[in-house]
Amino acid sequence: MIRRTGRASLAALTAVALGVAGCAAESTGSAPVWRGATSGPTASATGTATPSAPVEVRLAFAGDVHFTGRTLRLLDDPETAFGAIASTLRDADVTLVNLETAVTDRGTPEPKTYHFRAPKTAFTALRAAGVDAVSIANNHILDYGRQGLSDTVDAAREARFPVFGAGRDADAAYAPWFTTVRGLRIAVLGMSQVHDLAGSWRATDTRSGVAMAFDPARATAAVRSARERADLVIVFMHWGIEGNSCPSGEMKTFAGRLSEAGADIVVGAHAHTLLADGWLGRTYVHYGLGNFLWYSTSHSTDSGVLKLVVRGRTVVDSRFVPATVSGGGQPVPATGAGRQRILDNLATAQRCTGLAAKRPG
Repeated sequence: MIRRTGRASLAALTAVALGVAGCAAESTGSAPVWRGATSGPTASATGTATPSAPVEVRLAFAGDVHFTGRTLRLLDDPETAFGAIASTLRDADVTLVNLETAVTDRGTPEPKTYHFRAPKTAFTALRAAGVDAVSIANNHILDYGRQGLSDTVDAAREARFPVFGAGRDADAAYAPWFTTVRGLRIAVLGMSQVHDLAGSWRATDTRSGVAMAFDPARATAAVRSARERADLVIVFMHWGIEGNSCPSGEMKTFAGRLSEAGADIVVGAHAHTLLADGWLGRTYVHYGLGNFLWYSTSHSTDSGVLKLVVRGRTVVDSRFVPATVSGGGQPVPATGAGRQRILDNLATAQRCTGLAAKRPG
C-alpha cells in the first residue's frame, strides 16, 4: 500500500462535503503553473534555471457503488466491505467512484422504481478501501428527496469525506473537488445526463440538486472555471443507455463539449455494463465503468478498475484491471479466461466509441 498523498486538508474536505462552492476559498488569480516535485525551476550544471521535470500521478476509477440488499450486510465490517479489490483501489494517489445511493434514514421515496439508501458507515467502507472522493451526481442521490440529499452531504461532512456533483444549490453542485498531489493541482467535477426526473432533480440557484449535463452552458462554464484554477481537470459523468456497451450520440456530443471546455479526463458510469475508452483530441475518455459494488443482478457482472498515469495534463498510460461482481455483490479481480474475455469485450466495444485508439502525437 503506497502512502496516499492525494488527500486534501481537513478544511478543504469539510468545505466540499458541505457542498459549498470550493471556489470561495481558492485563489482567483491566474491558473496555477504546473510543476514537478520541487517548488520551482532547478539549476543546471551551468547555473541556468531549467523547468522542473514533470511528475507522474496515478489515478484509479471504478463504477457504481451502493450498500443495499446483499451489499448492506458488508457494512457489518466496513473495513473489509470491498474485499480483495481494495488493494487495487489503494494503489493510486487519487481514487474515485460513483456513490449510487443516498446516505440517510429519512425522507420520502421519489416516484420511481428503484430506491437506494445506506447508513453512514458507507463512508467508513469507502475510506477503508482507499477511495478518496465520490461523485454523487447520479439518478439515485435524491431517491429519498431533498431530505436524503441533505442528509448525505451532512454525513459526508461528519465523516470528513469529499463528495461532488450535487449540493444545496447549483453553485455547490457544479463546484469541483480540489486536491493536490506532489504539486499537481487536480479538479474533479461530477455531472449527470440521466433523463429520469432530471427536471425536478436538477440543482438551481435556489434549490438543491444534481449538476446536470442538460444545462450545457453552466456545465461547460464549470469546466472552464476549473481549467483556470487547476493543472488537471477530471469530469465524472453519469450517463449512457442501460445495457448498451456503445455510447449514444448524446454522450458523444457532450463529451466533445467537455473536451472543448478544457477537460483532460472524462470517465463515466450508469449503464450497468462496461463501455470502452479512447481519445477525443487530447482528452482521454472512458465512457462507462459498469457496476462495481452492486446489490443485485443486472445487465452484466463485468466490472473492474481503470488505472491512469498522468504527467501534467496528459494521460501517458491507461490500464483496465478486470473484475467480476460476485454473488455477494463484491467486485472480485478476474483471472485467466474470465479476465481475457472482459478485455476482448472492451476491445470490441472500442469500435463504436468514435474515439481514437491512441493519444495524438
